[in-house]
Amino acid sequence: MRENEITGEIVDVAYQIHTKLGPGLFESVYEAVMAYELEKRELKFERQKPIPVIYKGVHLEEGFRADFIVENQIIVELKSIETVAPVHKKQLMTYLRLTNKRLGLLINFNTELIKQGITRIINNR
Repeated sequence: MRENEITGEIVDVAYQIHTKLGPGLFESVYEAVMAYELEKRELKFERQKPIPVIYKGVHLEEGFRADFIVENQIIVELKSIETVAPVHKKQLMTYLRLTNKRLGLLINFNTELIKQGITRIINNR
């Protein structure tokens, strides 16, 4: 599956979830429902995937955790917060760099319209 097709599916999943549940729930609820919907669409994904940090040749497992890596291509970070801060975008960019992936989606479910809560982050490697 191509990057744009996968992204389209993820955005549609986010739209479906937001339409049914609305804003204001805990991030963990959106994450569980997102996993259910991705599985239903037969998309391969890893949830709470550890992203190690390599420092001076040492592999540190205590790095980070990506909410989802879909089809081994797209990193998806979920939020349910009042306002997305620049640090959240930097966090996703760091994940992209550490995994050498090109595209990430930052999805904040705590918005009136879900399209206002979706940000594409591109890693130009």
